[in-house]
Amino acid sequence: MEIQIDHVLDALTKVIDPERQKDIVRLGLIRDLRVGDAGVQFTIFLDDPLSAWAATVRDSCIAALKSAVGDGVPISVEMDNAMIDLGDGLTDGQDSAGSLSAGVRNTVAVASGKGGVGKSTVAVNLAIALAREGYDVGLVDTDIYGPSIPTMFGLENVRPEVNEQRRIIPPKKFGVKILSMGFLVDPDQAVIWRGPMVSSATKQFLGETEWGELDFLILDLPPGTGDIQLTIVQTISLTGAIIVSTPQKVALADARKGVAMFDQVGVPVLGIVENMAFFSPPDLPDRKYYLFGEGGARALAAELNVPLLAELPLEEELRASCDSGFPVAATDSGHDIFQSVAKKVARQVASRNATRPATEKIEFTTR
Repeated sequence: MEIQIDHVLDALTKVIDPERQKDIVRLGLIRDLRVGDAGVQFTIFLDDPLSAWAATVRDSCIAALKSAVGDGVPISVEMDNAMIDLGDGLTDGQDSAGSLSAGVRNTVAVASGKGGVGKSTVAVNLAIALAREGYDVGLVDTDIYGPSIPTMFGLENVRPEVNEQRRIIPPKKFGVKILSMGFLVDPDQAVIWRGPMVSSATKQFLGETEWGELDFLILDLPPGTGDIQLTIVQTISLTGAIIVSTPQKVALADARKGVAMFDQVGVPVLGIVENMAFFSPPDLPDRKYYLFGEGGARALAAELNVPLLAELPLEEELRASCDSGFPVAATDSGHDIFQSVAKKVARQVASRNATRPATEKIEFTTR
């Protein structure tokens, strides 16, 4: 049987840290994972090497893998007792100005090359779907000029509190901790700021907020490749990015530029989401009308060798649910397509963390 990385990760999710009650894949303890003719090889990073569980975790991993792949596959597990790199250059217990607190394990940017493609809709519903999957999730609306997250969560009149350490306490709804410029300014006022002010506000959102323990911090980026995007890749080490597009040729051209930007700064692209991919009339749910073109994002994903995470339909429920402050992913029945996207993103992140080193923060120089 050919062993895939997904098979290994699935097996290792059975190994649970008893203190935190989370599996070692979710905690990001698996690094340098290699699967091939030599068998399965990986390193376990431990932040508390003196605990009783640390003494047993290696044997637990081997037992879980043998149960999944059989006794005939060589398994090599190394232990590393160094403090875990949590993704932005810090180790557990450390912090620095402008950087995320150490409890944030994964940062995922949701981006688009152009506006109006439904990027915020995807970011909001993805965050809620991840929370419904049992993850601890935060969401930052980094679109300083056009914040829409408060409306989508029905929190237009909310103002965040500040604790004794002068750190922002993000409001929480639908299981997601949320922060947006929309909480801090009058909704009828325009934010008229130059680039340095925008960069400063973005750093404050990221570094002066009491996020606590998060499996995922989703960053809803403004469209394009400007100041805020550059500030983020200079401030934190992004785990990965998701590109949102619509099927039109002009949108796909900008999506291609978004992928190129993240490639240029060394941030893995976790996948592409095509929004408004087709329309199905309510009375003819099996019929699809491709109003803006067909298969564009699928072809782009194949060309760029990145996953196509979803093709979202153009439907009134999705639009109306965000306008009403109760996104469709938060409904009692859930929304199958966003739960599917959440599972794919979580798996992409787990695979990325297990097989690739943490992304380096970018330093730009001028001449």
